Amino acid sequence: MSNTYGDWLKQQRETTGLTQQQLADRAIMTRSHIAHIEAGRRVPSKEDARRLDMALGTGDVLSSFLPQEDAAVADYFEAALLLEQQAVMIRESAVTFVPGVLQTRRYAQAVLGTTFPPLSAEERDRRLVTRLERAKILDDPVTPVFWALLDEGLLHRVVGGEDVMAEQLMHLVHLAETGRVRVHVMPRGTGAYPVMQGMLSLMWFEDQPPVAYS
Repeated sequence: MSNTYGDWLKQQRETTGLTQQQLADRAIMTRSHIAHIEAGRRVPSKEDARRLDMALGTGDVLSSFLPQEDAAVADYFEAALLLEQQAVMIRESAVTFVPGVLQTRRYAQAVLGTTFPPLSAEERDRRLVTRLERAKILDDPVTPVFWALLDEGLLHRVVGGEDVMAEQLMHLVHLAETGRVRVHVMPRGTGAYPVMQGMLSLMWFEDQPPVAYS
């Protein structure tokens, strides 16, 4: 989403001479929640916005101009997308495809091309942009900590052609070698194991209980 809202909130906070913690205390929120809003990773609730307006003396500006989420994802993934951007640790297991956050552009294009019912070209492009934007959570050198447990079968499954798959595998190798993500592979000889029915994402947060998404 656009970060105009978060930038304006930060500007008003700094103009008032408040730290994030001081604003959080006034608005009965957590410091990390304020930080997420200012960075554009979280949209405040109407009640949050009302308390921020009161704390900053901004009338009803923050309440009246709440941003609308415009990310293009499947309906069932909308809540998980927001949580993913707020997590301090993510542990994800995958059986069929490489996790979305770790996908290259061409691999993601190929994966989106398998969707049924088929997506229009416009919708497919919108979802591709969103998927690539998701990967930006790894631009931060520390947070979130990302662990991936990959079924060996998905590494052998050629998605999008040999060149595309080779690029994807090298991307995983690069992320692992730089230490940004931890990648584990479940050998094919293991047999059945508890999470092999599908993907599972476990997310931990600084200021709320952990969440499991599958």
